[in-house]
Amino acid sequence: MKREVLGPAGTAGTRVDPETLRVRSLNAHQLLRGGELEGANQPAHLEGEELERYVHERLVFTTLDSAVAWARSNSFFPLAFGLACCAMEQFQTAGPRMDIARFGYEAFRASPRQADLIILAGRVSIKMAPIIRRLYDQMLEPKWAISMGACCSSMGVFNNYALVPADKFMPIDVHVPGCPPRPEALMHGVLKLREMVQDNPEAGWRERYGAVGTEERP
Repeated sequence: MKREVLGPAGTAGTRVDPETLRVRSLNAHQLLRGGELEGANQPAHLEGEELERYVHERLVFTTLDSAVAWARSNSFFPLAFGLACCAMEQFQTAGPRMDIARFGYEAFRASPRQADLIILAGRVSIKMAPIIRRLYDQMLEPKWAISMGACCSSMGVFNNYALVPADKFMPIDVHVPGCPPRPEALMHGVLKLREMVQDNPEAGWRERYGAVGTEERP
């Protein structure tokens, strides 16, 4: 704290009342209020650098974009939507064993206008693809999509003219392999999506093996 001679409106000439120089410390004291009681680990009175260090240790600084991404990644609203047998595994993630509510994803929405995540749980027929695309277009922005199971990703064992992979008609953020994948696999995929939304994704196999640019084009 530096004491200076100040006059009216910041001009030199008159010494400021010493009590006014404690405004910064009093503001710091206000930050310590709200449930923090005086005790062995929380001294009753701190001054100067000790008070500043005490406050700084209890503050978290971040950017607005990071805070918004963190909030979005921890409050997905999945669309209550299922296609085939993979939907049975999807339902189990909301049960007591998996308890998807631990991560804040239990609020399944019946309307695409209230959802920001669609999980394609099952095989997609050519007749169903336009309907799914319409649901995806009606969802909130920003929105994400998970392809659950081998049938939806690569048509799996039902590789015939009646089915179409999801990548052909809509963007997919995460693919969950399996036929059908267990609820643990879907939870793993959702957590991977959370890392992507927070802009902290792990390198995929294309990046690890230098295969970027080899994607199949429609």
